Amino acid sequence: MKIGILLSGCGVYDGSEIQEAVLAMLAVKEAGHEYVCISVDAPQHHVINHLTGEEMAESRNMMVESARIARGDLKAIGTVRPADIDAVILPGGFGAAKNFTKWAFEGPDAEILPEVKLFLVNMTNVGKPICALCVSPVVVAKAMEGSSIHPQLTLGTSHEKSPYDIEAFHQGIEKTGAEFAEKGILELNIDKVNRIVSAPCYMLDTDILAVRNNIKAAVEATIALCD
Repeated sequence: MKIGILLSGCGVYDGSEIQEAVLAMLAVKEAGHEYVCISVDAPQHHVINHLTGEEMAESRNMMVESARIARGDLKAIGTVRPADIDAVILPGGFGAAKNFTKWAFEGPDAEILPEVKLFLVNMTNVGKPICALCVSPVVVAKAMEGSSIHPQLTLGTSHEKSPYDIEAFHQGIEKTGAEFAEKGILELNIDKVNRIVSAPCYMLDTDILAVRNNIKAAVEATIALCD
């Protein structure tokens, strides 16, 4: 079985969350399957200095940056068809809300990259599972907006500590036509109707061990939906 991993760059503040991406790869391999890293050949929104949190005066490409995580073994999104993979995983990181969509700046009214929307809609249309980690459910919500598909998604819960406004995120995905579910770091949300798994990961105030366990469970649940 081949599982796609859709990357939006390299680094939590301007691309894919590196720990989530690597732990997703590890979970796929531990389950006895192969992963295929995928990205978009386009500029990322901006570049952030991860030491200071300040914006840097330079430009970087999502695919070039994602290749750092993929060790150079990476495919452009336009070259991958749903028939080529059995499921796809979207790690979190602000790249999901800055590069794939503009949710970080415009909330639920934000645009989504057409190639990302087409890829995810095509995966759903042929019944291939999607696994959305951390903040990446906003990408899934925007991809399905305006269609007959109304996914149930989680970005965490307001009942556990979080550096983010979970309630606002859930209200936002509701505005797109999706449903939200409150889930803690020990939980997943599994939308069996639409074959979409979501897990809060670093949307909640947690550590790498809890995130590793959350991702491992999410990947296993996604693989189970392939059967």
